[in-house]
Amino acid sequence: MDTKAAILALMSVWGVGTCATLPANAQDVDDATEDAVDDVGDSENPLLNKVWVRTDADPALPGPMQIFLGDGTLVTDSCWETYRLSKWQQVSDTAISWDEDGMTINADIASVSDTELVLSLKLGSDVQEQHFAVAEAPYVCPDMVK
Repeated sequence: MDTKAAILALMSVWGVGTCATLPANAQDVDDATEDAVDDVGDSENPLLNKVWVRTDADPALPGPMQIFLGDGTLVTDSCWETYRLSKWQQVSDTAISWDEDGMTINADIASVSDTELVLSLKLGSDVQEQHFAVAEAPYVCPDMVK
């Protein structure tokens, strides 16, 4: 999944651009699978190419999500702020990092499975644990309290 596909997927979750159509390309299932594995580089990594939604988020600021793409792009979004594209990398089997506003955010992968992710973010001298689950489609952001 490339960056354009991730953004289109995110927009379809929001219900944006449902009138626009894209040209369809016929492709064998085997070819599509091989292309996906080539793009990811490591098809066994459960962190990659999923929409991870925070389960421990502040109810007043719903829907924070992250998508770690296999090409090294991190898509960060929520229901209350615009999306961000950042570069990310897997430092080791248990650690990742990404750039946010010119600062490197380091995080330990406390646990990851096909459906759940727990990150321990190292924010200066503080450590913040964040819990995520794979988003289920359809997902629509709730109305914001005004």
